[in-house]
Amino acid sequence: MTTDLLPALTAHVTAAAHASPRTCHCTTANLAVREDATVVRHAGTVAKAHAPDADPTELTLRLTVATRLPGILLPPLTPAPTELHGRLVTHWPYGTPVDPDDPDTAPWEAAAALLARLHRAPAPTAVPPMRGPAKVAHAIALLRTTAPRHPATAPVLCAWAALPPWARGEAPMPDTTTLCHGDLHLGQLIRHPAHTGPWLLIDVDDLGTGVPAWDLARPAAWYACGLLAPDEWHRFLTAYRAAGGPAVPSDGDPWTVLDVPARALTAQTAARAVTKAVAAGRPLDEVERSLVDACARMGSVGPASPTG
Repeated sequence: MTTDLLPALTAHVTAAAHASPRTCHCTTANLAVREDATVVRHAGTVAKAHAPDADPTELTLRLTVATRLPGILLPPLTPAPTELHGRLVTHWPYGTPVDPDDPDTAPWEAAAALLARLHRAPAPTAVPPMRGPAKVAHAIALLRTTAPRHPATAPVLCAWAALPPWARGEAPMPDTTTLCHGDLHLGQLIRHPAHTGPWLLIDVDDLGTGVPAWDLARPAAWYACGLLAPDEWHRFLTAYRAAGGPAVPSDGDPWTVLDVPARALTAQTAARAVTKAVAAGRPLDEVERSLVDACARMGSVGPASPTG
């Protein structure tokens, strides 16, 4: 991130939040400051500077989907990105996020119902492929570069190598028509209007057509790794099925379709964990070790994929 992007984005969102110049005493907050995304809120307006390699045509198409699927995705305030310091910037209304300190109120049912509706919705415009597999490939490439000799790297790479080519981003996905979010986790939900409105999905950076089971894969992987309680996983899966979600069978074993995406998300999360630990010069924590251990188990038993 360029050193002047954050102050420029702060000034930019302040101007965007007000129709005319005036003395402003509204609150400004940095919601995320990362290399791939910087997000700033001023009053009720949020500005997001996207990754340096974001494609303007693809991002505009994804914004169009969000505009045309209100009630599922949070619609943007403007239909196309603007450019600021060489980065694409989009504008959004502010909504209330999930409270990370209150896991008992996690909206698993709402997330599942929104995904089911998204997966059933015809794409309102042509969109690129969902970026999930490409993001896994990027995490693995970064692991190889930054931690080639770390003892946790080998089991993660072994689990990765056992995946079918489509799950590694090396071949087209077997589903090229279903609309997918591409990066589902609880941080991708907000209430809008803030505090009282319904839950909506946010963050269209990875949205596109692909395998809908990918959107269930992160909670599935957490459950398989022992990081998500069985009750929460059951609530999520049951709500998705009740809403007519097409990613898994309506009853019976869901793992025939979840296995490969869940393995891919486990490898991605483990790769990121090892990379961050190495960058910080610290050992893996308990959660990170559990992810690497899951990769080691995966490497010894090949994935079951009817579409692989």
